[in-house]
Amino acid sequence: MALLLNGVSLSFKIQPKPPVYLCNSHLPSLSLHSPRSRAHHVQINALQHSFDFEKLSDTTAGQWSFVSLGESISRAGFIAVLSLPFFIADPALAFKGGGPYGQEVTRGQDLTGKDFSGKSLIKQDFKTSILRQANFRGAKLIGASFFDADLTGADLSDADLRGADFSLANVAKANLTNANLEGALATGNTSFKGSIITGADFTDMSLRDDQREYLCKVADGVNPITGNATRDTLLCS
Repeated sequence: MALLLNGVSLSFKIQPKPPVYLCNSHLPSLSLHSPRSRAHHVQINALQHSFDFEKLSDTTAGQWSFVSLGESISRAGFIAVLSLPFFIADPALAFKGGGPYGQEVTRGQDLTGKDFSGKSLIKQDFKTSILRQANFRGAKLIGASFFDADLTGADLSDADLRGADFSLANVAKANLTNANLEGALATGNTSFKGSIITGADFTDMSLRDDQREYLCKVADGVNPITGNATRDTLLCS
């Protein structure tokens, strides 16, 4: 870089790396005895001060920008670490809380004699569970799955079982008094042998012919909620 100050030519180089600041060692020696020399010295000092200040300002700004960027990255990493546990899957999450399965793990469990009476268990998953003598009296079990479950001797009286799945389930000796099974499924080898079905509503429930025939032999009563006679819902002749 070349500077021309009042007829005095100054030449010096500024290397990009590392930064080189304008200092006295880069300037020619000037005598301060004459007024003109003192004027040159004052102008050169002012230029040096301005140059050093700009370099310092740029360096400081760069340092602050780097610090700010580092802080942002650190904060983002810290938040990610704190958030990590919320994205780790709970092994039982598919069957409890936060979804249609209620607050308890009920799939593939031994729930013999457990009391579910009066509870709202809409779409609850009881697949393959042992539910012998379990109490579901008055429970809301709309769309619940009892696929391949053992409901021997369970109390399902007054339960809302619309759309429930009893495929391959053992419902032998269960109490279905006044239960609403409208649209429920009972495909496969579902057994109702010995069950009490007084007042139960089987409207649009899928049943095999032999199942229907057996249920018609013991069907009686009228469902207090739908007003439908049990035999009529079974299409008994």
